[in-house]
Parts: sequence; structure tokens; C-alpha cells
Amino acid sequence: MNLNGRLTSGKLATHAGVSPDTIRHYERLGILPSAVRTESGYRIFTREAAERVVAVQRALRVGYTLAELAEIFRVRDSGAAPCRRAYGLAQEKLTRVRADIEALKETERYLSKMLVDWKKKMRKVGPGQKAFLLSSLEARPAVDKNKMFRRDTK
Repeated sequence: MNLNGRLTSGKLATHAGVSPDTIRHYERLGILPSAVRTESGYRIFTREAAERVVAVQRALRVGYTLAELAEIFRVRDSGAAPCRRAYGLAQEKLTRVRADIEALKETERYLSKMLVDWKKKMRKVGPGQKAFLLSSLEARPAVDKNKMFRRDTK
């Protein structure tokens, strides 16, 4: 249903490539302004809402959280400019991504060395014999995978 350039939540969801539940969730969080309702109860959104959903999907892919986006859009919808906040959050995300990359590089170096060592161990044992590979792992500081791949859900 398209009413004078406006979209039902189903059409909005289809246009943006998300589910109608996602549209309702975004509305509850304040990411989308509350929809106008038709007499029959259909939610009606503007074309700008469709653009916003697409922007939200893109922002989620680079690490923004729904809570952050709700805050940004609330500020924007009030007539203020949330640009400095959005920029600061992006800087924080880049810092975290760089830290994650360094942690992954360290893990890659460790695994490469470990595989060289394990290959030597495997050559020393016959078929069907145990090489005790896992027992030979070196003690190293634990990598906090929740921190490394953190997606804030505030």
C-alpha cells in the first residue's frame, strides 16, 4: 500500500530489506519517528523513514549500536546537530577496530608458529600415535574475544 508517497510498515520493510518487526523495533527505540496510523490501523511512514532505515543498516555494519543511533536521531529530530557525537563514536570504533586487528595479527603469528611446531611433532610420531598437540600449547595471556569483537548493545 502506497498512500501519496507514504509507505506502510510492510512496504518500508521490503524497500529497506529488513523485516516488519525491525521497523516496529526501530520505532519503539525512537530511531524512526512514531508512524501515523490509517483508520484501519496501518502504520504509515514517509519516504524519509525509508532513507533513515537504510542509513541505520549501513551504520550498524560499521559498528554503531541501536542505542547510539537512537540517541543521534533523537538529537537530530529535535533540530540539533548530532554530528560531533556521531564523529566521536566513529573515532572510538576505529580505535577498537585497530586494536582488534592487532590482536588478530598476534593470534595469527602465534598460530603460524604453533603449526610449524606441531608439524615437527607430527613427523616424529607414527600413524595412529598421539602427538599431544593440545598439551604442548604455550601459556599465553588469554584473548578476551568478547572485547575483541565487541558490539556494544547499549
